[in-house]
Amino acid sequence: MKPYKDSRPNQIVIMTILLTCLMSSQCSAQLLSGPRSGGRGSERLITEPGPASRAGVPDWNIDNDFTDDIFTFVRIMYSGRGWGGRGGSWRTDFPNADLNFSYRLEQLTSMIVDPEGGTINLLDDKLYDYPFIFIIDPRTLSFKDNEAKALRRYLMNGGFLMVDDFWGTTMKRDFLSEMEKVFPNKKPISLELSHPIFNAVFPMKIKPQVPSEDSAERNKGRGVYETYEDEIINRYGEGPAPADYLAILDDNERIMVLICHNTDLSDGWEEEGKSQWFFSRFSESLSYPMGINIVYYALTH
Repeated sequence: MKPYKDSRPNQIVIMTILLTCLMSSQCSAQLLSGPRSGGRGSERLITEPGPASRAGVPDWNIDNDFTDDIFTFVRIMYSGRGWGGRGGSWRTDFPNADLNFSYRLEQLTSMIVDPEGGTINLLDDKLYDYPFIFIIDPRTLSFKDNEAKALRRYLMNGGFLMVDDFWGTTMKRDFLSEMEKVFPNKKPISLELSHPIFNAVFPMKIKPQVPSEDSAERNKGRGVYETYEDEIINRYGEGPAPADYLAILDDNERIMVLICHNTDLSDGWEEEGKSQWFFSRFSESLSYPMGINIVYYALTH
């Protein structure tokens, strides 16, 4: 297995340009021009690593002179209790969330972004080519010993993992139990709103809590219930509860793992076109700004 490419060619330069762009009057006046209309990414069942069908999501070309500087949003295909590697929780919101977020990064920033994104498993040597990876809805996740070892090596050598879309105490307990296989001696800490990751590009006034679009619509105008996932209330009898962002740090206090608990940022990406209300309430004001903050932090630390 080849070592992780910790140098990250020119990404810090790219992200510095990104910061300048995003804080300009044009970008700060209005994050987005409105929800993207038209087709969405295909929801076909993906069982092998590779690109997704775009099915109407805008595409763009990559200059061959900058192929070494591309940022790719990489989703981890994980095995899970009762699901295995064929479909299941790892593909929640896929590929729409990945394609839309990549499109918005390309649209709003000076980053060179892979229009396809990617899917990969933890045992693939190509994992070490990517500084940022993403795990979603880990309710059924179960690391094998070799997967835990591979993830630990990746993270200890400079990689960054974002985990999103899981709710309540039961899912939290189960996921943190799996992370103990990766880091037996490291405990996650809850990040305060003053942490730089919440202000890396867009200053967040709250810890963003984004529910699924259908839950938000069902609970519109119901205060704290509007932002909490009602499936968790109905199935587990838990909530509502605030969003929490937990981090597992390396010995230099760099965030290796960001755990976005009691929130579903990626649904704000996936479902941005469902309604103007959901776009304005969650996608534009919470999901995209926090997502960009996380990517910026990951690539500059």
